[in-house]
Amino acid sequence: MNSIRPAVIRELVPLFFVQDISRSAAFYCEKLGFEFDGKWEPNGKLAWCRLKRGGCAIMLQQAEAEDGPAEGRGHGVTFYFNCDAVNSMHAELTQRGIPLDPPKAAFYGMTQVFIQDPDGYELCFQSPVGEPFAADCGPIP
Repeated sequence: MNSIRPAVIRELVPLFFVQDISRSAAFYCEKLGFEFDGKWEPNGKLAWCRLKRGGCAIMLQQAEAEDGPAEGRGHGVTFYFNCDAVNSMHAELTQRGIPLDPPKAAFYGMTQVFIQDPDGYELCFQSPVGEPFAADCGPIP
């Protein structure tokens, strides 16, 4: 009998179609602390990029007419970023100028902070309830 060895899945990297990639990349880098990990710039203009922070990565792509209308894009989808200490993340994002509600505990044991990016994609930063506030989480990149 011929057995098939299962493939190892190593990473999931969502692709966000965005209306203004320069604005979106600036938001993710300047406000959320991501860094460029690759980009495509045909004719010197940013059209696609991969951004990462810690063990997470996302891709941004400049939306074109063929990608469909922007309205409703990302509706019903939330991207959850697991953090060591969401209270520290809240403090960092607030320091970077993002107005936020205080972290809230969900019934399933996660403390969470929700924000929307410039294109309306919902992002949630979370850590388990009871995680201590990391007063010294290192320098903000």
